[in-house]
Parts: sequence; C-alpha cells; structure tokens
Amino acid sequence: MRQARRHSAMEKALLSACSCGIPLVPSASPLYRLANLPLSAAGGGRELLLPVAVNSAAPMHPRKARMPRVARSEAQDALCDYLHNTRSLHFTDAEHMSKNSPTFLRNLIANLEGNQEVGRSLTRFLRYHPINEFEPFFESLGLKPSELPQLLPRNFFFLSDDYAMLENFHVLCNYGVPRGKIGKIYKEAREIFGYGRGVLSSKLSAYEALGLSIPTVIKLVACCPSLLIGDVHRDFLQVLGRLEDAGIGHDWIRRCLSEDNTYRWDRMLQMLEFLDQMGCDEEDLERLVREHPRFLFDNSGKKIYVLVAMLLKLGAGVSNVLLLFSHYPQILDGNGVKNLWQSMSFLLKIGMESGHIAGILCAHPQVLGSSPPKKPEAVLSNLDVGCEELCEMIIEDPRRVSNLVPETKDGLAKAAGGNHLHEKTIFLLKLGFLENSDEMLVAMRKFRGRGDQLQERFDCLVGAGLDCHDVARIVKEAPSMLNQRTGVLKGKIDYLVRDLGYPVESLLTFPTYLCYSPRRIKLRFSMYTWLKERGMAKQILSLSTILAGSNERFLNYFVNLHPDGPEKWESLKKAISSS
Repeated sequence: MRQARRHSAMEKALLSACSCGIPLVPSASPLYRLANLPLSAAGGGRELLLPVAVNSAAPMHPRKARMPRVARSEAQDALCDYLHNTRSLHFTDAEHMSKNSPTFLRNLIANLEGNQEVGRSLTRFLRYHPINEFEPFFESLGLKPSELPQLLPRNFFFLSDDYAMLENFHVLCNYGVPRGKIGKIYKEAREIFGYGRGVLSSKLSAYEALGLSIPTVIKLVACCPSLLIGDVHRDFLQVLGRLEDAGIGHDWIRRCLSEDNTYRWDRMLQMLEFLDQMGCDEEDLERLVREHPRFLFDNSGKKIYVLVAMLLKLGAGVSNVLLLFSHYPQILDGNGVKNLWQSMSFLLKIGMESGHIAGILCAHPQVLGSSPPKKPEAVLSNLDVGCEELCEMIIEDPRRVSNLVPETKDGLAKAAGGNHLHEKTIFLLKLGFLENSDEMLVAMRKFRGRGDQLQERFDCLVGAGLDCHDVARIVKEAPSMLNQRTGVLKGKIDYLVRDLGYPVESLLTFPTYLCYSPRRIKLRFSMYTWLKERGMAKQILSLSTILAGSNERFLNYFVNLHPDGPEKWESLKKAISSS
C-alpha cells in the first residue's frame, strides 16, 4: 500500500510538471527519444509510461532545414488530429494551427529519430509528450516565434485552461477578423482577451452604431486594437466627425488603413485642426484627403508638420503653404516629404540663400520631391564647379536638380530596359517595392506581363470590392494571381461570391484561392455543397480548409464522410472535365 501511494504521488507530480511546461527528462537522455520506456526500467516497481512535456519556444533546431512537402503535410495532419481528437479543439482551430505554425512544427519534428515515417512517428510522439498549445496557437495568429517567450502565459499549458482568452478569440473569429491578424491584437491589447462574456461583442457593436459597416470595424480593430479598450475612442470619434463634415463617408476610411502602420488618432485630430487654423476649408480638405489619403494616415499626419515646419523656417508664408498642398498634393505620398527635406539640406550645404530655397520648393516641389539628391561633394566633383556656380545653375533652372539623383544599379537598369519593363517597374513601385532593390529584381521575375496588363488585373481586384492597400498586400503574398487574364480572375471571384456565397474579403485571408485552377475549385466546392445538402458538412468552412489540403486528405475528411461520397466524387470529376 505504501509503495502504491508512493507511485500515485509520483504520477501526480509528473502530470503537474507536464501541465506547467517543465521538461521532465533532459533532451540528451534516451528517455527523451523513447516515448514508451516504462518507469520500471529506471528502477520502479510497476510500469508507468513517462510523458515528457515539449516546449519549443526556445529554438531546438537553430538551422532552418527545408522540410520535404510530403513530410510537412504528414506532420500537419498528425498535429491536427492530435489537437482535434486528443485535445478536443474545434476542427477549424486545430487545422489552422497545424497549417500555420511552421517553426513550431519544424522544432517538433526535430525530436523524432531519423528515417522514420513522419506521420506515425509524430502521432506516437504526441501520445506521450504533451505540447504547450499556446506556441502553435500564437504562431498561427501571425506572431513571430521570437515574440512568443514574452507572450506565453506562465500558468497555462493547454488552450482550454484559459477559457476567457479562447472565448474572446472566437468572438473575433466569428465577427470576421482574419485569424492571421488576431496575433497583432493580442500583442498590442492583451486585456481584450480577458473580457467577460458579451463585453467584446458589445464593444464591436458600439462601433457599428456609429454607422460603420462590419468590414470597416474589422479593418479598424485589426489596425488599431486599442480602440477596443475602454469606451468608444474619443479622438477617433472626432476625426470621424471632421471627415464627415468634409463630405467623406465613414466607410471610406477602410481603404486607407494598413496593418503595417501605427495610428495615433490624437495626432490626426491635431493635424486636421492645424489645417483648419491655416485656412484650409472643407472643400479643399475633402479633395486633399480623397486624392492623397496617405498624408493623413501615414505616420498619423506627421509629414504635414515636417513639411510645414520646413517651409515656414525658410520664410514661406501660410498662403504659399496652402497653395503648395492644393496644387501639388502628391508630394505628401511615399517619400516625397523625405526627398524634399534632403533636397533642402543639399541646397543649404551648397550655400543657397533661404529665400531662393523657399521659392524653388514652392514652385517646383515635384522636381525636388521625386528622388533624393547625391551628396554635394560628389556633385561638385562630377560637374567640376564651385558652390556659387552650382547655386546659380539651379536658380536659373531648378529642373536641373532632377539630374543630381544617384545612378541606378546596373542590374536593375538592364532589367528595366525598354518601355515594356519600364511600365512594369512603375507598377511594382506603386505596390511598395523599393526602387533599385534586390526585392524589385525578384518581383520582376515573378510578375509576368506588361505593366498595363498587371495594373488592369490589379484594378480588377479593387473593383471587386477590396481596397487597394489589401490588394497590394495579397498580391505580394501570391504574385502568380496577377499572371492570369482579367477574365479568369473575374470568373473566380464571381464564382466565390455569387455561387458560393463567400464575402469577397475572404480573399484577404486566403489569397491563393485565385491561384488554383477553376477545375479544382469547382470540383471541391461542388462536393462540399453536396455534403452540406445532406447535413454531412458544416455550413461555413474557410476556403483554405476546402482547397489547400492534398487530394488524399480531402478524400478522407470530405468525400468519405458519406457512403455515396466516392461515387458522387467520380461523377463530379467526369461532369466538370467534360464541361
């Protein structure tokens, strides 16, 4: 009896250690590799299988070896089955975690012995080695592995332990927030995930009550998670009101937001008030914001302050500044303000008087803001002139400043030779690729077609209801979508929205939908629809769940759900092939 009690206490200690994420056996020990070694082999009385808690937050595999596609697919299936069948997570959650946590999966496979079948070995490994479920969960939400150590909860090991977090996560998912963007929300506003039942839903509804559509609220909370903390954000409300007074609708703001930026609504409000004090009326503000919204939303309006301070310091009047904004608002886009600042610094270094600089900046901002100039020393050396002579040359013809920009890289100059590739270069610059960069050269190879063709396909996606910032992002993620004819893109989008009933925004979470062949799309969704009609499948599944898996996986998880499924599958294949 005493020995039995001693073993019982040992079992409790082992399970307690596992739940806290404490590895029970050093990784060098054979016990770490042999999942089924009984405790009696180590000197105990009766056999007790020893589980080992696996924590991969610290890199186990420092060198990122490329995982074979088949092995990766088997590992994803094994992890999905473990999370769904063993840990009782919802299938959609389990599948998303298994398919979107590559670093965790690679570290997990590193624990397996070589020359083994990955799927079975990992299934066996997970049977005796509990994992910290928060690691693949957070990684699947878009967080980087390096960010996880600071975010992993200390007192929880399984997702079901943190019920409030999981419930609020599902509130965001059900509302329509893409899972890959929830990680940013968790990182920037973690307290949201501790709200009680119904609190988060009421906060989302409060923004809808302002007249914002659901897609706009989704974009807002993904870009500005702090809006969900406390009551409705006062500064945001005032910015919304000022834009509305200028004739700009509430939902227009959705097209101007990007998850890559950080937004300070108090600074935006101050900038709008500043423009008002300078005499910018509502009509001018509407035109300025509609045509060039980036000046307001990039850096929360900081560019305006930099540019105005620069001009006022040089002696330009307020009226000249307003005329500059009205006639050349494009200088507020991209690197225009930065280039203007560098051009002003260049002119000051060569000794030009501030009055002449102000005149050139106000009269020719498009020239000075197009590109950064070379260093003054290099220009003076190349032209073999002095500072005074160079000043006279620029005052006489300010357009000469455009000839003082640095030369392009030889590689990109060759790639962009000819009008055809020049148009493609312009298109890629609009997408956000840096001029003369290595990324630009790679993009040149991935995007096929003339610049006007690529722009037409890009506009097709925008015309379908997506905002240009989102389209630019997903096009970078899946460049091959623009290598199709416009008619093919329209056909896939129409089938998605009209025939399948999915919102066009679902492309933002799974842009590779547009890269699959029409045959694969119609075949799989026809089978899925047939199963739904017979009550064998859920009403709404993500696009990736239906399309991304292998044929074998689709057969196992969908076709074989119904006794007549295989026969229907074959008939659908014949019908679609002959159509």
